[in-house]
Amino acid sequence: MAEKELKDAAKDLGEKAKFLEKGALGFQAEFMEFLKKYQVIGLAVAFVIGAAATKLISSMVQDVIMPIVAVIIPGGDWRQAVLQVGPIKFLAGDFVGAIIDFVIIALVVFLLVKYVMRGDTSKKI
Repeated sequence: MAEKELKDAAKDLGEKAKFLEKGALGFQAEFMEFLKKYQVIGLAVAFVIGAAATKLISSMVQDVIMPIVAVIIPGGDWRQAVLQVGPIKFLAGDFVGAIIDFVIIALVVFLLVKYVMRGDTSKKI
């Protein structure tokens, strides 16, 4: 009797192990499907490239464009310009610099997307 119970227990254990293995493989397959369906890897790559491009473009604006603008605008370092209204100081120069950074970054992203998507004939929503 003990031998039969031992064989039944081993068989039951084997079936449960197969069930757990299927569950693990099912999760892996489901996770891979999620990555493919929502293009998570592409999004991560785009985020990293976007961060690097932002740093590059900000440096270009600060080191190349702003010195030219500083020569044109009297008063020198205009990024330090402050607009004072009573006791409140607004850092107007820094804000204008951030706007210029944003416009240039947006333009570069627009041109890159336009270049990459030029061959894509699928319908956009």
